[in-house]
Amino acid sequence: MKASYFIGLLALLSGFACQAETTPAPPLAPGYAALPYQLAAPASYTLPVIGAAGDGEILTSDNQPKRLHDLMGDKVVLLSFIYATCSDVNGCPLATQVLHKISRQLQKQPELAAKLRLLTLSFNPSNDTPEMMRHYGAGFKTGDFDWRFLTTRDEHTLQPILDAYQQNVQKIYDDKGQFTGTFSHLLRVYLIDTDKNIRNIYNVDFLHADTVINDVKTLLIDHKPEAAQPVAGERLYQAGDNKQNYQQADYQTRSLALEHRQGKPAKLIEFANKPPLGLPKLPQPKDNPLTSAKIELGRKLFYDRRLSFNNTFSCAICHIPEQGFSSNEMATAVGIEGRSVRRNSPSLYNVGYAQLLFHDGRENSLEQQVWGPLLAHNEMGNPSIGYVVDKIKASADYRGWFEKAFNKGPTMETIGQALASYQRTLNSADSPFDRWYFGKQSQALSDAAQRGFKLFTGKAACSSCHSIGEKTALFTDQKRHNTGIGYADSMQKAPEKQRVQVAPGVFVDVDNKSLQGVAEAKANDLGYYEISQNPTDRWAYKTPSLRNVALSAPYMHNGSLASLKQVVAFYNQGGVANENLSPLIKPLGLSAAEIDDLVAFLQALNGSNVETLVSDAFAAPVGDSQ
Repeated sequence: MKASYFIGLLALLSGFACQAETTPAPPLAPGYAALPYQLAAPASYTLPVIGAAGDGEILTSDNQPKRLHDLMGDKVVLLSFIYATCSDVNGCPLATQVLHKISRQLQKQPELAAKLRLLTLSFNPSNDTPEMMRHYGAGFKTGDFDWRFLTTRDEHTLQPILDAYQQNVQKIYDDKGQFTGTFSHLLRVYLIDTDKNIRNIYNVDFLHADTVINDVKTLLIDHKPEAAQPVAGERLYQAGDNKQNYQQADYQTRSLALEHRQGKPAKLIEFANKPPLGLPKLPQPKDNPLTSAKIELGRKLFYDRRLSFNNTFSCAICHIPEQGFSSNEMATAVGIEGRSVRRNSPSLYNVGYAQLLFHDGRENSLEQQVWGPLLAHNEMGNPSIGYVVDKIKASADYRGWFEKAFNKGPTMETIGQALASYQRTLNSADSPFDRWYFGKQSQALSDAAQRGFKLFTGKAACSSCHSIGEKTALFTDQKRHNTGIGYADSMQKAPEKQRVQVAPGVFVDVDNKSLQGVAEAKANDLGYYEISQNPTDRWAYKTPSLRNVALSAPYMHNGSLASLKQVVAFYNQGGVANENLSPLIKPLGLSAAEIDDLVAFLQALNGSNVETLVSDAFAAPVGDSQ
């Protein structure tokens, strides 16, 4: 083990006695001393998302290959880049020493320590082998604290990670052109939340153990799922059971108990009559103008499980308010009695602007569309329109509701109009993008998201289908396109065995023949061709709006892409070639850093009123199935 591994730390402990008497000691970074000011209380401030945390192939100190993202998601992460032989006291030794202080402090706070992971990644893989990093880490790790020391296979593997974090590293050469073994770089430590988003970047002037711990506490409070009441700034609205890292044996549920889902009714008609910044005037059918009475009735119907055949299934069970009015927990929907549905639950945000409904665009009005799932055998399972109408007529708690809204009782027409009226109020915009682009607020959008917007409208050409106007943006061209997703899903050969997860971290490889007896055969999906019978429409699906898209994973009509990063990577490769592939789909040539910037832009499309709409949903009545 090289003595230079500890040169930075030894220098600190010895007061820099190794320096020549004529060379003044460099001024120490603030991270070595006590803070000269009192910190603000945790959660009294916010840490906005700066951008998505980059990924890449790494090696653990046990020489095990992993992805960097494998070490994120279940805990808050502090990521530092160092090289073990660095002797700049305000460089790598500073980062390691501050992290060492953090690990020592958290030994006295085990509950907090259990929620934080430190990652130290070398940018000198030729010297810092897994064994070297193991020895290096042994000098700093305190107790059983979760601190991983990582490296990469080679510089080629490392470079995409450095690019993703905009970590500029340059080798230093002597006057003979020989590598000196030292690097020029800017010290940066990244605070990453459990959604794999960067929430702060610390440099030499701001890196301090007390500040970092305060920020970690702020993030954990911001993500706390147990709070009973909606509080400004808290992320109460998320998947009922966030299955991130479900593949790991130490997975723990973060489900939000139903008794905590308390909400507050909102004046929904205002989101229709005065749409938030970035949305155009809402189109309303002449035969079904919006009224508060219709909206309130539609809201009651939307959350009523009695609208299904066996009184167990409401519209909201597939279009879950806190999951983007979609479903984050399943790639494709499941109807009554666990019946398989072949497509993903689309988000209902801004659905009142959609000219095409369902993934294949088979319907063109919400009043008509609502009857599709009500009558589908594998969704709500009702045998007929009359069955639904009669059930509502027989429900005492609906007495007078339809008369108030329509001056007549429940009919096929009024049920559809009421449900459509509620959905037309689910309008969400005034996002950071809207405030920056339409509101001209220069600081509303992060630098990464601004770069992403430039790519979105330029090199990546996303706006060719997800259009943006001069004064408003729906982020859809209201058309259908073949991207190759449907083609790949239909044409790929089924493997002989499928890997089935039976519990967190527990997988079983099952022969497909064994599954045939217990699972329904996967239905083929040809897109709009099933409606038009025109061969050119095979695997064509409508262009969805991208507003609030970060809330509605997984993506595509079949839920096959789990994250926005996977979506961008899919389009970056040019989709999947087939004879009907849209001419707009072609390889983009985006770098890893550009992909992250594009994702940052997409994450900046969440509307400012999301919590209001979800809180209103939590306050909605749920029909008594008894």
